[in-house]
Amino acid sequence: MSLSYAEGVSTPTPVTSPRGPYANTPRRKAEIVAAAAHIFAQVGYHGGSLRQIARDLDLSFTSVKHHFPTKEELLIAVLEANDELEVVRVHSDKTALGFIDSALELAKRNLHARESVRLLAVLAAEASAPEHPAHTWFTQRYERIRLSIAQSIAEDVEAGRLPASTDAEAVAGQIIGLWDGLQLQWLIDPQFDMIHAMRDGITALLHAETNHQTPGHGDDTPGGSDLPG
Repeated sequence: MSLSYAEGVSTPTPVTSPRGPYANTPRRKAEIVAAAAHIFAQVGYHGGSLRQIARDLDLSFTSVKHHFPTKEELLIAVLEANDELEVVRVHSDKTALGFIDSALELAKRNLHARESVRLLAVLAAEASAPEHPAHTWFTQRYERIRLSIAQSIAEDVEAGRLPASTDAEAVAGQIIGLWDGLQLQWLIDPQFDMIHAMRDGITALLHAETNHQTPGHGDDTPGGSDLPG
């Protein structure tokens, strides 16, 4: 999902005390990652630059290059930081709430993480080009999210919270498409009720109870299916 399975990259805090360019490396790297996240969310990967990030943090270009020798390395660090916190929360919610409620909790948190949601939306669109440096990262991320959602749905089926006929793998891909589309509408129009639409859409997908058929068996329409009453 740009399921912005996203939150967790904060706005960089100003440097208030003099330090050497490489002092306190973990903190310095975190500041650079946060500054890059802000820039990439506004203008995309191609629109931002290491020099702009250095200027925003009042650092030398050499200092930024010391921590992140290439812009590609910084991009992946931004994406990984954006995902890290949310993964922990999602797994915790799924155990306690089941998939539908945990997904809605995530969507509600994303209402307060607009820049992180925009970051993933912008970079995912750019990364649809095979030559983009984050193309492989997003390919693997979508696969990971599909598998995670499918597993959660299968667990809910086993627990009796969802119909036994639910095709967990197929629905997982549909939910990602629904999620990304609704979040994009909300990014464009903040008044759009993303949570209500998310609740209705996910519930409809998970309770459709569609039994897929091979064409020619009980339906004259190619690709048809029976919907049980």
